[in-house]
Amino acid sequence: MNLKTALLATTLLALPLMANAQPVSGLYVGAGAGVNFLQNQTHSASTNPFNVDFFGGEGSAQAARALASDEGVVRGSSKASARTGFVGLGSIGWGFGNGLRAEIEGSWRDNRIHGNGGNGSVTVGSDTQALATSGFNNGVRGRSSQYGVMVNALFDMNIGLNWMYPYIGGGVGYSWQRFNGMNAGVSGNLGGEGGGGIGWSSNDTAGRFAYQAIAGAAFPIAQIPGLSLTAEYRFMGTLGSQNLSARGSGGFESCCIGGEGFGGSGGVSRARVNEAFNHSVLLGVRYAFNAAPLAVMAAPAVVAPAGKSFLVFFDWDKSTLTDRARGIIREAAATSKATQHT
Repeated sequence: MNLKTALLATTLLALPLMANAQPVSGLYVGAGAGVNFLQNQTHSASTNPFNVDFFGGEGSAQAARALASDEGVVRGSSKASARTGFVGLGSIGWGFGNGLRAEIEGSWRDNRIHGNGGNGSVTVGSDTQALATSGFNNGVRGRSSQYGVMVNALFDMNIGLNWMYPYIGGGVGYSWQRFNGMNAGVSGNLGGEGGGGIGWSSNDTAGRFAYQAIAGAAFPIAQIPGLSLTAEYRFMGTLGSQNLSARGSGGFESCCIGGEGFGGSGGVSRARVNEAFNHSVLLGVRYAFNAAPLAVMAAPAVVAPAGKSFLVFFDWDKSTLTDRARGIIREAAATSKATQHT
């Protein structure tokens, strides 16, 4: 191999197409949009306590008076599932240059909710009876809109691929779930000779502590330093059930005490909804303001080795080689073969 061949091989080996992207350092912004899956939520409500009344028939006066001193309450709950909805978010953050990032995020999720079936009961004094709701038109209808503000911490991983950088993270914050045009109802038979039910509606907002887990990947765009496409999955949940202001009523009627029917009704002023769990899949973009261009690495400079000089002396007015001169020539020939530069 001569010097030109060695130089060409060194250049080809040392010239990658693109240098590794640097970790995010400094200010960046991001945005994403995708689909949101809201897990089933249980909506429930109960009437305010009401006095039990009697109607029709002669009845047993003693039993009637005893029962009339009790209060009645009707309760109902229905599980709502959600159709696939929309999620959008924006974030602003800071990269520390070592793979760690911190950001503030705002998000919006929107899903239609619906559900069939439910459970109900009637309580009079200490006695509770379940409503036989099978075959009745029970359920939930409406729309859920969720707004969240989160503080996230994330870590970018370099896995040796200059076109993809996975990241993981988590966050905490606060989420508001707004119900628009939500209507729910539960009705059914009570015993063999009676029935009852409860219906309510709400346009209220439930605000709760929220948390989330994040897993995704960034794909740098070589032509635009600092710009990356992102693909990610997010799970966001809230803690605790929440009361909602509601309007509605519920009641029951049953038979009989000595041929006399009894029952009553009361208004609904408060409903309840349990935790909200969301699964989101998003595509987005991220732009880091302080990103350096993805430089092409130059070939390392080849420094020619310093040549060694050999000096041969002749006797005065002579052309014959002395033994010392022959030794120097042999050394020069050996060095030339070993270094190819003498």
